Amino acid sequence: MNSENVVKHLRALWRTDRIIAEIRMRHMLVGLGLRAFAALIAAFGLLMLELSAYFALVQIWSAISAAAILGTANFVIAAILFVAGGRPPAGRELDLATEIHGSAVEALQGEARALQSQFTGMVQHPLNSVLPLVLVPLITIIVRTLRKSRATAPAPTPAADPS
Repeated sequence: MNSENVVKHLRALWRTDRIIAEIRMRHMLVGLGLRAFAALIAAFGLLMLELSAYFALVQIWSAISAAAILGTANFVIAAILFVAGGRPPAGRELDLATEIHGSAVEALQGEARALQSQFTGMVQHPLNSVLPLVLVPLITIIVRTLRKSRATAPAPTPAADPS
């Protein structure tokens, strides 16, 4: 496991989350603005249209049927505006940010698996991780001891000839 890779993947994850949130926030604000504008138009513009349509329909039909027709038309127009304001965000930016986000999450999962396998190997076989650390100094101590014992050992004296 490389800590630099983990940091790099976490930065990518953070940046893509921020980009995704920003794109969604922009879309939500645009949708809210469209709905507010639709409400403003509905309040002022349709009032005038309804008033003129009402006067025109009253001459043909009764006042009750003229008001019912105009109310139905208002509901249809409002539904069209709300559908237009609530459509899902589409764009390459969001798709790209989502793809980068997914790859960063996968890379972090890979790093976590590598760390888990290292930790599992160390826990299952603790001597495998400790042995290289202990073995080198132990061999060095043994070699030094053997050298010292050879250097301090008395040299053999030649035996005297009994003749």
